[in-house]
This record gives sequence, structure tokens and C-alpha cells, in this order.
Amino acid sequence: MSFDRDKLRWNGWGRSAESMELSQARSEAVLTALSQRFGRPLTRGPMAVPIEAVSLPDTRLTPEARAALVAVLGEASVRVDAKSRAQHAAGKSFPDLLRIRGGKLERAPDAVLYPENVTAVAAALRVAQAEGLAVVPFGGGTSVVGGVEPLLPEGKRAVVALDTTRLDKLLALDTVSRTATFEAGIDGPSLESILSAHGYTLGHFPQSFEHSTLGGWIAARSSGQQSDGYGGIETMLVSARLLTPRGELKTIGVPRHAAGPDLKEAILGSEGTLGVIVEATLRIREKPAVQDIRGMMFRDFAAGVSAIRALMDAELPMTMMRLSDAQETDLSLLLKRDPARSFDPTATFLNATRALGYGDRRSVMLFGIEGNDRRTVSAQMLKAQAIGMRQGGLPLGKGPGNSWKKERFKTPYLRDFLLDEGVAIDTMETAFCWRDLARGHEHVVEALRSATLTHAGAGLSMGHVSHSYPDGACVYFIVLYPLAQEDRVAQWQAIKSAGMDAIVACGGTVSHHHGVGIDHAAWLAAEKGELGMASIRALKATLDPDGMMNPGKLV
Repeated sequence: MSFDRDKLRWNGWGRSAESMELSQARSEAVLTALSQRFGRPLTRGPMAVPIEAVSLPDTRLTPEARAALVAVLGEASVRVDAKSRAQHAAGKSFPDLLRIRGGKLERAPDAVLYPENVTAVAAALRVAQAEGLAVVPFGGGTSVVGGVEPLLPEGKRAVVALDTTRLDKLLALDTVSRTATFEAGIDGPSLESILSAHGYTLGHFPQSFEHSTLGGWIAARSSGQQSDGYGGIETMLVSARLLTPRGELKTIGVPRHAAGPDLKEAILGSEGTLGVIVEATLRIREKPAVQDIRGMMFRDFAAGVSAIRALMDAELPMTMMRLSDAQETDLSLLLKRDPARSFDPTATFLNATRALGYGDRRSVMLFGIEGNDRRTVSAQMLKAQAIGMRQGGLPLGKGPGNSWKKERFKTPYLRDFLLDEGVAIDTMETAFCWRDLARGHEHVVEALRSATLTHAGAGLSMGHVSHSYPDGACVYFIVLYPLAQEDRVAQWQAIKSAGMDAIVACGGTVSHHHGVGIDHAAWLAAEKGELGMASIRALKATLDPDGMMNPGKLV
């Protein structure tokens, strides 16, 4: 088993031994700057309690149900100890973190199941159905939308988390078709390591890459940081195998078909509500020999958006184009600034460019190209830079790209550091068509800023463009505000609702790559419509007639 949950921070993000790695001087500088931007001193938040101090409800799993599960899985694979239950009690959404940091878990799975293979998964589902148990499929547990909340629906006796991480094997590698078939519990680093040993890559690198699983990527319709070149998980997925309470649903492994509706689309984005994804065949590529990622600064966000659209029109093989607005650019520079250095070359450079019009509205873009021939990649990068410069872009060289590659999976650790200091940070993302993007970005940022002022007394809101398409792009929003001393979940809900209402009002989707879970469920009907929601319910009723699979999510 490659996935070691004991090495992960159970009540925060990532590995227990890792953090943002800010020096004391940098930490103090960041907190001082945030305090100044909020216009008030910061009050330290409550510290996260150790797992040994967690308060859990008694398990509702009956001795008979436990015995039946042990009979098909084995004693060691059915766990009711407090540590296992706490580790599977929540994901990584903001209210999840508030709940688990406080150590009072009113909701927790009554048991955690660790099936060793697909046969064991099927057996566990049969027992769960017979014993009246709800089942929450649980991969890496990185959902940031309440996607693994262990809710107990009416009529069920207990809820169990089904941990898929022991299903982590490569089943087939087809070098002729360039596909690979994996068990769905494999985590990102293990999957890429196996492919890399054969000279291939999947190219799917979401920010949760180090701790999330293939099944989770499919269930949430995730998108990696280099999706401009590789596509989202739906582009990579050839076929999938889903074990449902009604039996197995397996899609055909061909590149395309016209044999009615594509049932693969029913599995993508299903969020564990239809069954357990146990296997997937994926399109793979040769691992590129050259990766070139650079930075470019624009006078404002609009100029950067124009550059992205021009790059899309030029049909250059861009792997990523990430454009931060002025507020996010400022925050990024703040996090990188080291007050211990007597000379700050970045600050000196930025001050010098003010005379050229790159002032407080400046926005920075990271853009990258990959390939196997260095000359070809260099020529393509020169064309990309020329297009950006025609929109007023100022090339920043490879430094920003190298920094991003080094820290690309570190950013989520910032949330734990800030929560300790009494600062809330949350994200939400959407996709707009190009026509609506500028208005949508402005409207959502302002809605979040206004909401933080109302509910927290101050706050910062910002966003960046990523995951671009010919007809539009993803906009990813970030909000920071002083954490309330009481009823922090209500404070978060009010601010979250303001942002989501603004997204929907501007024609955006409720989620581009995070999924729905319970956090976005209130806005789903507005997007799908009455008939669309009825269709989703009908599909669930067919595959999960007893409503035992991940209850309370999607519908």
C-alpha cells in the first residue's frame, strides 16, 4: 500500500512534517501586512487539538453488522477505533477544518473499511445493503466542498467510510494504444512514478496531486494545473468501472462511440453517489523532455486576459496560462518577500517598472510549453512571448516559473498557518465564457469584498484565470478575512453564499473542478434546471435505489 494516512495531517492539509516553511521574519511580515490591509490587529485563532483529544460519538455499527463485514473483509480491514474514524470524518473544506480542528466531531463514520481488492469492495457493498448501512467512498479525503461528509440518512442504521487506497495497482499498460489501466485508489505520485518508469505521464496535476486519488479525480471531474495542454480528467478517461449497489457498470474502452449516451459521463462527477469507482483506463503520453514556464507582467488584468485569448487564437501548444489579478499578484509578492534580506531585487525591479505603467493594477501571468525538442519549444515560447508583449506584457523570464514549480503543491499549507493566526482563507472556482469573464470576475470579487466587510469587518478578495478554453476560462477566487470569535461556520456561510450568488448571477458554473458536495448543493438546481435534477435523481434511483451511497451529496 503506497498511501500512508498516518503521515498526513489529519486536521489540516498535507503531510504532518511539511508546512509553508516561512521563517519567523517572513511570518511576522506577512501577518503585519495582513493586519494593515484589514485595518485592525489580528487575534490568534484557536489551536487545533491533537487527535488523542478528539470527542467522537459512539459507533452505531451493530455487532452483527461488524461480524458480517469482518467475514468478507477480514478483522484488520474493519476498524472502529477513534483514530481511524477521526481520519475519515471530514474532508478539507473550510467548515471541515473548523470542525476537526475543534476536535468535536458530532458526525463521524461508525466504521472504516479497507477492502484489499475489487472483489472485497463488491462484498462490502452487499453487506452494507443487507445491514442497512450508508457508504461513503473515501480516497485521499481532499474534497474542499464537503464531499465526504459522513451523513446518516433516514432509514439507515450506521454510516461507514470505504477507504479505496489499497486499490493501488497498475493493471495494464498498452504501449501501442498508449493507455494505462489502474485501480482507482492509487494516489497521484504513485501513478506518475509508475508511468514515469516506462517513459510516460498522465499529465494530471491538481493542487491536491500529492494526496488525492485517481477515483477522486474522476468522481469530482477534476482539472490539473496544466490542463491547457493535457485537458481535464474527462479528456484522459477512456473507460471506468463502477461498482454500484445494483451491480457493476463498466464502460467500453474505445476512443469514441455513437452507441447511445456515453455512460462514462454518468460516472464522471458522480461524487460517490452512484457507487465506488474501482478501475479506470486512461490516455497517457510520452513524458516531455523539455518544460519551459515563464512569467509576464501586464499593466492590468484586462490586458492579461487579452493575451490569453490571443494565445488561444494562435493555437500554440500551451500547457498552462495562469493570470493573477492585481490583488492576488500583491499577495503572492507579499508571501515571497523576505524582510531578512538587506536588498530585495524583486521590489527594486517593480519600483522601476512603475514609470512604465506597471503600478498598483499590475497582473502577473505564468505560461508554459512542453515538448521533446528544445529548439521547437524555444521557438514556440518566443512566439508566445511576442504575443504577450503585443498586449503590453513585460517578460519576467524563467524565475517565476521555477519558483512556481518548486512551490506548486505548497500553497494549501498556508491555510493552516493563517487559521492559527485568526485569519480565514477560502476558495471557490467557476467557469465563464469569454463574454462574461471580465464582468464575472469584477462582480464576484466585489461581492466577496462587501461580504467580508459586513460579516468580518474587513477582508481581501482576489482571483486568477486558469484552465483556458476556446470559448472561456476558469476563474478561481480567493478570500481572506479576520476569523470570528464565535459562530465561525455561520460567518463562512454568509461570505461563501455571497460569492456563489454572484457567480450564478453572472452566468458561471457552480464548480469548474472542485465538485458539488454539500457546500455547493444549494446552487446546483439553478444550473441544472428542474428536469436536469430529476434526471440525476432518476439515475441515482436506478443504480442506488436504497440511497446508501454517499448520501446528501449532489441530490
